[in-house]
Amino acid sequence: MRTTTMIAALAAMLPLTVLAKPLAVCTDANPEGFDVVQYYSLVTTNASADVLFNRLVDYDASASKVVPSLAEKWSVSEDGLTYTFNLRHNVQFGATEWFKPTRALNADDVVFTFERVLNPQHAWFKTSANGYPTVQSMQLPKLVKGVKKVDDYTIQFQLNYPDATFLQTLTMGFASIYSAEYADKLTPAKAADFNSKPVGTGPFVLRSFQKDAVIRYDANPNYFGGKAKADKLIYAITPDANVRLQRIKANECQVALSPKPLDVQSARGDKNLKVVENHAFMTAFVAINTQHKPLDNPLVRQAINAAFDSNTYLKTVFEGTAQNASRPYPPNTWSFAKDLGDYKYDPEKAKELLKKAGLPNGFETTIWTRPTGSTLNPNPKAGAELLQTDLAKVGIKATIKTIEWGELIKRGKAGEHDLLFMGWSGDNGDPDNFLTPQFSCAAVQSGTNFGRFCDAQLDKLITDGKRTSDVAQRTKMYHDAQKIIFEAAPWVPLAYPTAYAITRANVSGYKVSPFGRVDFFAVSAD
Repeated sequence: MRTTTMIAALAAMLPLTVLAKPLAVCTDANPEGFDVVQYYSLVTTNASADVLFNRLVDYDASASKVVPSLAEKWSVSEDGLTYTFNLRHNVQFGATEWFKPTRALNADDVVFTFERVLNPQHAWFKTSANGYPTVQSMQLPKLVKGVKKVDDYTIQFQLNYPDATFLQTLTMGFASIYSAEYADKLTPAKAADFNSKPVGTGPFVLRSFQKDAVIRYDANPNYFGGKAKADKLIYAITPDANVRLQRIKANECQVALSPKPLDVQSARGDKNLKVVENHAFMTAFVAINTQHKPLDNPLVRQAINAAFDSNTYLKTVFEGTAQNASRPYPPNTWSFAKDLGDYKYDPEKAKELLKKAGLPNGFETTIWTRPTGSTLNPNPKAGAELLQTDLAKVGIKATIKTIEWGELIKRGKAGEHDLLFMGWSGDNGDPDNFLTPQFSCAAVQSGTNFGRFCDAQLDKLITDGKRTSDVAQRTKMYHDAQKIIFEAAPWVPLAYPTAYAITRANVSGYKVSPFGRVDFFAVSAD
């Protein structure tokens, strides 16, 4: 129901001097910041990398291939160890209240961007208190031997060994290109401004951010791809999915992200709204912290899998909008292992496993979840309560802890959780987009491996899988990797969701990415 309070709140977000109507997007959470390389959550990527920055290359999901972005072309040496990128000319960084660039993008910006996160001796390396989680989990410091400026518009990456995923990795949000000129102006002592006052080459520039309320962007008039259709873009931070639906029905937002399944059904029956959808390259799961006792015992983790009625969970939480999950990545991904089976709901089997693990009377643990819904967890409260009830039936007493999203990510990265409702979205359709960040030993250190499971044999399979471009060989290695993961059970796989957004009927140009990314460059509300 529309309320005067809501209308007043949105009105307060809109500057009185603006004549053109902005494009307002109802989002589900605050970004952690805008220095995207410090973080790995999709919320932060959507608010920073997807609107403020560009990468050397992008991934075209519809064509399933890497395409030019800041680099207009590239080449790879025969031995797979040298990648040469040729930059576009006259790409301008967006001017903001805090920085007016005096030159176009050049090779210095690319070298600064990667040296900052790869070279421990670089002046900016230590400016991120929490390190660079995606860079570390993708093992780029080990892979990349050096980044060299050939001339003002040519860069070369030298690798220590071939990596079949390197080009695709550069499409990820963390690989956004920063302004070396801006960094020189700030100096490392003022590096916090990189996080609060970003400067990029993207289709929009940041105007202001009010936590728990709104992010305002202006179209970048000098964007190399042309000016965005919307002069102004607003992210209305609206954690409650019910309120997001109310706002879009009231035309207070023109796009609403992460709707609940019931909201999707409601929108289908409203002539003023449209439902946009796509099969998501995502997996929802419960991470089991394999470093906490007694969860370090694989029999206990298998028991948790057997104790959970995942079919009831799927019907209750996703309401027919997702497939039951059994592997780290969706079944339409090449190398998906179909023949491993899955953990059937079997409370008696769970009790047997607990008894075998020396825990016939069960144990106490905690379940961590977020307070508000998302594509990967539409109803966190219901899901956590279902898991709690099922675990109680086999003697496991679990206490639910509801933690705000930003804090949940931070503490989950630190490994403080026992059981954690989480999800992962791949960036480019490659299986390694799940395996390296979620199951490698390096990812335990960086924090993206929420199961905190490190196994030498699994780690070798993941590493070797990237060192060959032979899909048949990679498939065999990834089948073996999935078998280890299945038997070790560091996850309770939950769902392969469908990604939805709701828009006003007059909105054109918006597409739902299978990777959870957003692109508002060509979106308008006519």
